[in-house]
Amino acid sequence: MAENVRRRGLDPQGFIAREGSLGRIPHAFRPAVAAARDRLLDLYGTRLHSAYLYGSIPRGTARVGRSDLDLLVALREEPTETDRDGARALDEALDKEFRQIDGAGTLLFSRARLLSEPERYDLGWFVACLCTPLLGEDLAEDLPRYRPDSLLARETNGDLSLLLPRWRERIDAANDSDEARRRLVRFMSRHLVRTAFTLVMPRWNGWTSDLHEMAEAFAAYYPARGEQLRKAAALGHEPTGDRADLTSYVDDVGPWLAEEYARVHGVKTARP
Repeated sequence: MAENVRRRGLDPQGFIAREGSLGRIPHAFRPAVAAARDRLLDLYGTRLHSAYLYGSIPRGTARVGRSDLDLLVALREEPTETDRDGARALDEALDKEFRQIDGAGTLLFSRARLLSEPERYDLGWFVACLCTPLLGEDLAEDLPRYRPDSLLARETNGDLSLLLPRWRERIDAANDSDEARRRLVRFMSRHLVRTAFTLVMPRWNGWTSDLHEMAEAFAAYYPARGEQLRKAAALGHEPTGDRADLTSYVDDVGPWLAEEYARVHGVKTARP
């Protein structure tokens, strides 16, 4: 029994095990990670509380030239627009300097927000379970342990209906750019697969960040939609610039998934 639990991303007590570690970072990506670490210290200095890696690089599954460098930074105060400008400049510089990464992205929050009650089962869970400490004191020490239950499902991905109108706007704005559409296909494919997975996560009773495993877990409970999510998982890794894929997300798969999600888990609690 314990072996089966661990295989599905849970510890022997049934809590979601933290994924990723600095030791799993592939050798090719270590110079980019080291540069990001040093530059974050230069950029934010004593205002930086902690910094984390997440995504395929700390999980050890990153592909050279195909994977991006994902960072989350907790500041001691609320980030300013100057702070955000600095993060964007850092991302651009890392992307240009290190060919092994396909872009960089830095999420910027205050320590207080990450530990706040409204974010306990969203950003808090994200830090505690999906982020690997890179700098500073680990906020996971001040957060609870998490189970793959309906509360977590609702608070992480129960807002798809609110996102769909924005997605339509982004699709329209990217109409004349194949590269912009390709990035949207990658982003939206991943988001839909993760949402589909968390829809069934409590019944599957586990956690995974593998898109293909997510799609298969979903398909076991919703076989009629299985092929659509398997295709989305594939596009999450190898995106095209096909507008038809984007249109299907906002006109078919997305609205159905949002409605079913609300029926099963409810709608994500509104944030201040």
